[in-house]
Amino acid sequence: MNHASRRVLAVGAHPDDVEFMCAGLLALLKTANFEVHVATMSSGDCGSMDTEPEALRRIRQGEAEAACRVLGAIYHPLDFRDFCIFNDDGGSRRVTALMREIDPDVVITHSPQDYITDHEATSTLVRNACFSGPAPNYDTSRWTKISRASSIPYLYYAQPMEGIDIFGQAIAPHFYIDISEVFSLKSEMLGCHKSQREWLRVQHGMDEYVESMQHWSRTLGERASAISGNKIEFAEAYRQHRGHSYPRGSLLAEVLGKAFISEPAGRPE
Repeated sequence: MNHASRRVLAVGAHPDDVEFMCAGLLALLKTANFEVHVATMSSGDCGSMDTEPEALRRIRQGEAEAACRVLGAIYHPLDFRDFCIFNDDGGSRRVTALMREIDPDVVITHSPQDYITDHEATSTLVRNACFSGPAPNYDTSRWTKISRASSIPYLYYAQPMEGIDIFGQAIAPHFYIDISEVFSLKSEMLGCHKSQREWLRVQHGMDEYVESMQHWSRTLGERASAISGNKIEFAEAYRQHRGHSYPRGSLLAEVLGKAFISEPAGRPE
């Protein structure tokens, strides 16, 4: 793989998660000459009321591949199973192997707290992999010949579903990204996941999954507009992992300029 350009890796628990949470940011980074990689932990084999798991796995992987083609991203299915994503040794080594293969500068994944444990476990596994990737004694030779990543990447968490934790309390983002100019592409990517329309209606109470995403993006846009003083129709929101050893700079602000809108400190809940 040619590693001349900067790379971003977005890891979702299931096919369609990346489209919901960060496809707009990925599209902007693609425009800024980042090489874009999308990984899904699970094949999405339980996301139906009437299709058998193995058939659904093939359908959903095909939909994820189609969405990545819309963006010009490279797709990586890790082929875990729904409700079977755990923070264990095997999972940690598998995700670390992916991190070493791609060696990203920027990583985006789920919020550490979200409505489903598949999302939370994915968040933890990705965080583990960002840190363990550069440590060559952590053996991932079952999956890759690459023994280490070059460094710990910038790590960002997308907003959880509805922007709330498991107790219904709002989680304030660190910043927003104005995705208005690439919103049609984000919608097109999500629209590739046609198998999920009925499932999301029954299981999640979402009558139209693309419209639900549009409504949430518009809500975030309203907040970003209030902060910036400019009209922002659609936005995504994120928090940056700034713990010990992780990069703490504002790479996305440098790359995206005015599309990056910081949340003021001390925002009242």
